[in-house]
Amino acid sequence: MSNDRKLVLPGDFLGEGRSGNNAFMEGNKVFSKSIGLVEEKGGVFFVIPLSGIYNPKRGDGVIGKVEEIIFSKFIIDINSPYEAVLSLAEATDEYIDLTKTDLTQYLNYDDLIFAEIISVSKTKNVQISMKDRKCRKLRGGRVVKVTPAKVPRIIGKGGSMVEMIKETTNTQIVVGQNGIVWVKGDNEDIAIEAILEVEKKSHVHGLTDKIKGMIENRMSAEKRVVVKNTEARTDSYDAKTGQHDFNGDDE
Repeated sequence: MSNDRKLVLPGDFLGEGRSGNNAFMEGNKVFSKSIGLVEEKGGVFFVIPLSGIYNPKRGDGVIGKVEEIIFSKFIIDINSPYEAVLSLAEATDEYIDLTKTDLTQYLNYDDLIFAEIISVSKTKNVQISMKDRKCRKLRGGRVVKVTPAKVPRIIGKGGSMVEMIKETTNTQIVVGQNGIVWVKGDNEDIAIEAILEVEKKSHVHGLTDKIKGMIENRMSAEKRVVVKNTEARTDSYDAKTGQHDFNGDDE
């Protein structure tokens, strides 16, 4: 099968082999359960749905917001029907005397964090951890929500899409599997516009090049505006001081 992701509808034939997520089998034939993008790995066909809520899974990296602080744990909103619990032991390696320490000096209400899901019980009790080196508190920046099912497309194969957006916009970007994306840097507006465009056109072939072209055009337009405004300010200053215009010629 081609490595290109193809848009499929419920009931579409995917191939012969085994069924994975959002797919089902009849005999040795595999069919789609939902609208999405089909992939095949090692004879297993699965579909990445184009919509839906985030269902927490162990090993996922998620962006969450501190909702509540209870004794020795933090309750985290992870953009899911299920809240996550971050215990103090999974938030820091430091010894903390709870009778003397205010936990808000570590994490406060509404703080954003990037954490890893370490367990999900059958009753959907979700436990997360910040012990992994990639986990951290996210300071400043802006947040945008996307459809969780579109996250693989936003990341791209081997991280190709998100790395391209980061490099061309000179921003830091953290993508949570739960559909929360954090952006911080010089061109946050353009980076967010690109992320939303990927979400909107996730089924389009050759999307990385198209998004790169869009970013470059937007960056060039922004640069022209900055240059024009700088020239306008310079002209205004020269007029006030009785000097010739910046672009004028001496008589």
